[in-house]
Amino acid sequence: MKQRIHPLLIAFAVLVFFFLLGPLVIILGSAVSDTNYLTFPPQGLTLRWFTNIFEISAFVRTMKTSFLLAVGGTALSMAIGIPAAYALARFRFQLPAFLGNIYVLPILIPEIVLGFSLMKTVAIGADVPIMLALLLGHALIVLPYCVRVVGASLNSFDFSIEEAAVSLGCPRWKAFFTVVLPNVRAGIIAGFILAFITSLNDVSVSIFLTGPGVSTLPIQLLAHMEQFFDPTIASVSVLLMGVTVAVMAIVERTLGLTFLTK
Repeated sequence: MKQRIHPLLIAFAVLVFFFLLGPLVIILGSAVSDTNYLTFPPQGLTLRWFTNIFEISAFVRTMKTSFLLAVGGTALSMAIGIPAAYALARFRFQLPAFLGNIYVLPILIPEIVLGFSLMKTVAIGADVPIMLALLLGHALIVLPYCVRVVGASLNSFDFSIEEAAVSLGCPRWKAFFTVVLPNVRAGIIAGFILAFITSLNDVSVSIFLTGPGVSTLPIQLLAHMEQFFDPTIASVSVLLMGVTVAVMAIVERTLGLTFLTK
């Protein structure tokens, strides 16, 4: 007998659905509004605010910077996080349990405190160049996502397969790249996506590490909003959402989203 869903449960699900999609609809409507100020519902339809993004040199420059930092910071965090996750999963019975919690500290510590600490120790104390300081800061804030997501895949991996490859004459380093990594590919890609999106949208840490002539797109959005209240801000937000959706669509086409639940 088919079980009937309670109407209140359906109503609650619909309310949650609208609660999640409501802000996105408002931003999209504001981005295509034919007015010189942010408004919803839109007063006429136009795409000129999307064109305006690429006519403002500050947006183009900071957009390039943000994407470079997101890719570079995520790649650096993956280079550190994958070996760390492997060690924590491979030797979880030999290593102290608190080591796994160390990699979560960038999430537990408020980002304002973390950003100020990085500014004092890295940007000012060590006199590190601005771009390098930003790269290190972004790598640090996304490191927990890489370690945790990849570690979750490695915890379900049967390391006896790796030992079998080593016993058959395969060097351990080669077994790691040819046996272990292909089996946790889904976790690596999931960690990269989460880290990339987090880095791309970061404000709290970046605002402490930016300097003259160097800024990121989210910070530039805040600066633009202080002087102008036009729909360009909404257009950039829609563009960033489009990038996120495009990345998720690529993953869906290549791997399927079922790996996120594994």
